[in-house]
This record gives sequence, structure tokens and C-alpha cells, in this order.
Amino acid sequence: MRTVTILGAGGWGTALAVHLARAGHDARLWARDAAFAEEMHGRRANAVYLPDITFPERLQVTADLEAAVRDADVIVAAMPSHGTRQILRQAARLVRPGVTVVSASKGLEQDTLLRMSEVVEQELGPATKIAVLSGPSFAAAVARQLPTAVSAASRDAAVVAQVQADFRAPYFRLYGTCDVVGVEFGGALKNVIAIAAGVAEGLGLGHNALAGLITRGLAEMTRLACAAGAQRETLAGLTGLGDLVLTCTGSLSRNRHVGIELGHGRTLDDVLSSMKMVAEGVRTTQAALALGARHGIELPIASQVAELIAGRKDARTALYELMLRPQRAETG
Repeated sequence: MRTVTILGAGGWGTALAVHLARAGHDARLWARDAAFAEEMHGRRANAVYLPDITFPERLQVTADLEAAVRDADVIVAAMPSHGTRQILRQAARLVRPGVTVVSASKGLEQDTLLRMSEVVEQELGPATKIAVLSGPSFAAAVARQLPTAVSAASRDAAVVAQVQADFRAPYFRLYGTCDVVGVEFGGALKNVIAIAAGVAEGLGLGHNALAGLITRGLAEMTRLACAAGAQRETLAGLTGLGDLVLTCTGSLSRNRHVGIELGHGRTLDDVLSSMKMVAEGVRTTQAALALGARHGIELPIASQVAELIAGRKDARTALYELMLRPQRAETG
């Protein structure tokens, strides 16, 4: 059993902390907000994100970053992508050498266009053992011990094996891979497609439209990921197709919710102001387009999502312009 620190007390970070404590580890859940941490400590639950899940005895909550990361064997970074660098920079001097850091955030850094594992390496140093955890996994389902399969990725096979051992449970299965690039791009880009899928649902365009959008969305994700160095088969697996299907169709999907509300005619600011959780796809859209331009990859769905969230087009116009693009061969 190990000492595991989870940075980020949103729904996903809390679910992972609960899961790891149930697996027998000493889990420390760090929250940026001291009042929120104190409330969770007293209530033994996260009333905002997972109110019906009682914390196991082995889970402790703190807002003290030094106390959280001190002597940790494993650090799980479960913050929103736009806050990851700042928190890791604060933690860098406190982290012991050789620690394993598991990135559980699904996004791209907007300014640098870096993947989260690259941000981890920049801030904590090349000696850090880095892994990525991603796949079709709503936080509430994991917290309720519903069967879930995800991927653990690292360039180091020994790190993959250790993460698989640390996180495994009868309801939680991990498949290993060395394709860190593919796993991270799949987890980030599916959020953009999920916004478009939500728009189609909000407009009432039907299952035919949704199926076509998901399928072409996967092709778009794969083109960009492979241009950046991913293996094509990774995007056909859990962290590509699997997570894409879940996020485009599941009722708990934040990005799908954003798209549905945009389809109903609400503005992006109005939608986001009413949400407690972060919809990563909003920020990832611009990063994806910038990467597409860098690699010479056309991203028609992401382009229309960008127009929509910027308020330059209405939802119906954006979706139908996708249908009116010049027809082409499906592959090649």
C-alpha cells in the first residue's frame, strides 16, 4: 500500500481519491480552497461534486499543499488543465525525487499547446516518473464502484505496471500502453467533438446526425493525433473511441451539456456561469485548431465549434455548414 496525493478536489479528483483509499492506500485529497477542504473534512463527503459518496477512513482532506505532497509515493494531478502548471510549480520544491506523477486531466495547455504530461515534466523535472490515466470514466460511476475500463500510459513500462497495480480494483480495470501522445490527444480532443454532439442533440437533429458526427469526429481526432506522433490504433481504443462515445452520449458529460444548451440558443457565457464544473472542450477547441494549423491538418468540426462558442454563428448554421462541405472519399 502506498501514500497517494490527489491534487484537485473536483468530481474526478474526489472520485479517484475515494477509489484509491478503498483500494487500501493512504489517500490525501488536496483542495485549493481552505474553506472547502474544511467542509469536506467535517462532512466526510464532497457536497458540491459527489454529495452521496462517503469518504473512506483512509482518505484525508487538506488545503496545505506541503502536507499533501510530503513523502507521497504517487501524486495524481486531477486539476483543470488551465490550472495544472501553476499548482505543479508551487509543489515542485516540495515533491520528493523519483515520485510517480499520474496525470488525470484531459486537456491541452492553451498558450503552449502542450499536453499535460509535458507540463508535468517541465515543472517537476525529467527525473519524475510520469504516467497518464484516461478513458471512458465518469467520476460518479467510479465513485459508485460501477465497472470501468481505462488506459494507463507511460514511456516507461515499469511505471505503467506500477500504476496498473496501484489503481486496480474489482470494478476498475486498466490497460497499459506506451502511446502517451495518443492517450492524451484522445482525452482532450473528444471534448471538442462532444460539444458538437450536444449541439446536434439540442437542435433535435436525431440519431443519424449524432452517429455521423461521432464517426467523423473520431476521424478528425485521429488525423491530428497521428500528425503529432500518436499511434492510430490508440484512437480506436478506450481513450479515443471509448471516451468519445461516452462523452458524446452520456447524460453526465459536461461538454455535451454545453453543446445542448448552445443548441437551445443560450450564449456560452450564460451556459458556463450556470455550471459548477469545468468543460475542458471550450478551451481545447482553440488549442486544437492551433495544432491543426501547425501540422497542416483540417479540423472542420472543431472549426465550427470555435465559430459557435465565439458567437460568430448560430448552432443550426454551424451544423449545417458541416453537411454542405464538398463531398469526399471516407478514407485516405
